Amino acid sequence: MIRSYALAALLTLGLIGCGHATPQASVSLATPSAAPPAPASEPPASAQSEPVRSQAPAETTAEERADSGLEHLAAMPTDQTLPGGKWKPGTNYQPVVPAQPTSVGPDKIEVIEVFWYACPHCFDLEPYIQSWIAKKPANVEFVRVPVMWGPVHRAHARLYYTLQALQRSDLDKAVFESIHDQKNPMVGNDEQQTYSLQEKFAVAHGISADAFKKAYDSFTVSSNLARAEELTSRYHVDSVPRIIVNGKYVTDVGQAGGQPELIALITDLVASEKHH
Repeated sequence: MIRSYALAALLTLGLIGCGHATPQASVSLATPSAAPPAPASEPPASAQSEPVRSQAPAETTAEERADSGLEHLAAMPTDQTLPGGKWKPGTNYQPVVPAQPTSVGPDKIEVIEVFWYACPHCFDLEPYIQSWIAKKPANVEFVRVPVMWGPVHRAHARLYYTLQALQRSDLDKAVFESIHDQKNPMVGNDEQQTYSLQEKFAVAHGISADAFKKAYDSFTVSSNLARAEELTSRYHVDSVPRIIVNGKYVTDVGQAGGQPELIALITDLVASEKHH
């Protein structure tokens, strides 16, 4: 019964569309003269009616006003367009203005995937992401960030960071498969039921109950959740999977034109960063 209720909750919260009402933005994306095509993962009506998670400050800060004033600078200079004009800024990807700080060293290029374990589009993209990770340049760091829209997303995000804290990122694939293939939602009707389902999964994959609880309640996991919340809001993530390259470019499967095309676009955006 718990499982059926949780599955229904996942569907209600946007499992089909993997979308959410747009949070308050703290960075600007380029606004092209021609509107880009709609992304593949449009928010369903049920997700759009869900209250927005982020709370905007009562007043706009001077920094935010300065950021919004930079919007006209978002068009890519001619010498920074991608090879052969294959990819168009504003259509295939959005430049971020101003460029955002990354979590990697100055000699590294950061590629973030904002994702949700229960999103079917993230599940479908996963084999392509793993193939790209196996071939990516050594100076590129892939960072996965769970989206933080609502209670179900936060529950899955806590599971993700708990597995990270336990150095069991190898279980990402198993979580995806458990949710999508085995129909185990990894969430219950309350926090205790959610914890029990996730603990059971962890124990079944060789993690002791004590180790799981210690990591689950750790400061490290709480800190990572706070950072994920901030990033979800800062990049006004309204659908997943969402790719952010080096704090400068945002794209997704719909903008790129498909999953193989997204991987090719990531590769070209990364290559362009090597020359800057």
